[in-house]
Amino acid sequence: MRTRHGHVYLVGAGPGDPELLTLKASKILAKADVVVYDRLVTNTILSLAPKRAEKIFVGKETGWHNITQEDINKILVQKARAGKNVVRLKGGDPFLFSRGGEEAQALRRAGLRFTVVPGVPSPVAVPAYAGIPLTHRKYASSVVFVTGHEATSRRRKHVDWKKLATSVDTIVILMGTKTIAEIAQQLIKGGRPKYNGAAIIEWGTTTHQRTITGTLKDIARKAARHEITPPAIIVIGDVVKLRRKLHWFTNER
Repeated sequence: MRTRHGHVYLVGAGPGDPELLTLKASKILAKADVVVYDRLVTNTILSLAPKRAEKIFVGKETGWHNITQEDINKILVQKARAGKNVVRLKGGDPFLFSRGGEEAQALRRAGLRFTVVPGVPSPVAVPAYAGIPLTHRKYASSVVFVTGHEATSRRRKHVDWKKLATSVDTIVILMGTKTIAEIAQQLIKGGRPKYNGAAIIEWGTTTHQRTITGTLKDIARKAARHEITPPAIIVIGDVVKLRRKLHWFTNER
């Protein structure tokens, strides 16, 4: 007799504010048998899953991995093969600076069904909550999203900060808290003005949100002085100056 496999949903939980979770994500969560979730998923969002659902924490952060990606892939495959509806709940969007693509590949290799549910991406939502539009007709016609922490398995780095320095108006950096000093130095060497606006936003869209602004020259020093820690989004560009007039989120620390 053929066993009926379950289904895996790769779901974006959004940037932090529970009200930014999509309707589709909440409906899928309500029917979950198993929820495999990350460190940035809030308890409020997690509570939308049935009480009977098995909840498995697989959180990772820079420099410390509680569980490997290979182990996570195995969990998804094993639970789906057991006939479960599995929700892989990830902060932000599952296909943007996340490992949703790798997990989808593992599920495809295993012959399992999966659905991708996009989430509100943090590199867009977090600057918006800080009053920083990423594009503006007077200040920026282009934007790039880039990681400040490349995979250590790569033999050579794929991000050429010097080339990026003058090729785009707004640069949004994820996972760059620990490397911002080096990144800023490389951007300046590449021709980016050292007094170009810069902001770093910690725990964006939540009641713990904190925003530090400065310039490319001093943002690393300011981040260190204020003890900014991950998760944080960094924005570099002329659009940062708009925060002074567009700051609207009153729950910032």
